[in-house]
Amino acid sequence: MEIVLVGLNHRTAPVEVRERVSFTTEQAQQAAEELRSRGILEETLVLSTCNRSEVYGVPPEDVRKSATSLASYLSAFHSVTPEALSQSLYHHYDREAVRHLYRVSSGLDSMLLGEAEILGQVREAYRMAHGHGVTGPVLNRLFQGALEVGKRVRSETELGMRPVSVASAGVKLAERIFGKLKERTALVLGAGNIGEQVVAQLRDREVAHLYVMNRSPEKAAQVAREFGGKVIQWNDWENGLVLPDVIVSSVSTEEPVLLRETVKHAMAARRNRALLLMDLGVPRNMEPSLAELYNVYLYNLDDLTEIVRQNRAAREEEIPHAEEIVEEHVMKFLSWQASVELVSLLELLRTRVKEERAAFLRERMEMLTHFRPEEREKMELLMDELLEKMLMGPAEKLRGEKKLRKKIQNVNALRDLFLNDREKP
Repeated sequence: MEIVLVGLNHRTAPVEVRERVSFTTEQAQQAAEELRSRGILEETLVLSTCNRSEVYGVPPEDVRKSATSLASYLSAFHSVTPEALSQSLYHHYDREAVRHLYRVSSGLDSMLLGEAEILGQVREAYRMAHGHGVTGPVLNRLFQGALEVGKRVRSETELGMRPVSVASAGVKLAERIFGKLKERTALVLGAGNIGEQVVAQLRDREVAHLYVMNRSPEKAAQVAREFGGKVIQWNDWENGLVLPDVIVSSVSTEEPVLLRETVKHAMAARRNRALLLMDLGVPRNMEPSLAELYNVYLYNLDDLTEIVRQNRAAREEEIPHAEEIVEEHVMKFLSWQASVELVSLLELLRTRVKEERAAFLRERMEMLTHFRPEEREKMELLMDELLEKMLMGPAEKLRGEKKLRKKIQNVNALRDLFLNDREKP
């Protein structure tokens, strides 16, 4: 029942690395299935967002050995050399893996402290993994706990009362550059979750003209209609790039959708009027070389540093309270984990003691010839009854008393004490 986590995030890897190791929904499903079929993990879940890619799992063997296998798998899956990846990866085990996930779901590990989007992303990753049957009792309990932690932090601390998202940070940056947006025109590429949030943020700031471009014209029309915007057909760059002052992009794609030559051509038609490009996609949606064009200002997720700093400074007082909630649920999960392991240990001990009892009786039966067969049978039944009372009583007590489960610290020590290596699962 050990847990392993291997991953990287905005603290350990720049966007150029994160985009190479990100997973689409289909890739996450493929990776989870392959990790199980290859025997690397028995249960698994892939969590991939714009700021992190993490694999959680329950290995069939030693967690540290499985972490090495996981790192090698990530390198091969994404065609990234182990040397390029190793400096960015972190490995967490058991308690630290649980704590890390609970801090992620509560927004404490986000680029924007208290980020509003991450809990929904954790929920969706769990829903997909559970639906495809790649999780099991351990990860189910772990991620259900993560969702509970996230909800509590948002309802019981100021982190949830003043939610901040990547979308709002991007729009704030636009305001810093242009000032009020009431006389500006904006184009949003992508109508997914983040794209829709960007549209909502722009409308809240009373942007003068709002356009939406999406691969699905129906989805673009739906979002535009809801927020009073207009639709520009996908890839109609001739019209799409001439109008806006601000373009914000969050498109699920493996290759950039906005290319240098396309924007260079549009800038001539715009007479080089200033253009702010905000790339919120991972992998990136816009070619980095766009920043070299005259009067084009390109920003990506890693450029939100100053807004991140100010956001954290305003919320730091809430961190201790949120961390207390996280720690409470970490202990709750570890107590459950230990209780399940202890019940399993008691079952193994029960089998071991019965075997020892049978061997003991075989060795000494010759000394008990003065007992009749029915008396010997009665002695055996009494011994069985005593052993059941000794071992099954604690098991039932463990199942029924939550306070007792919280006191269990190290089941492995008991396992090492009572069982030999051959008998350990």
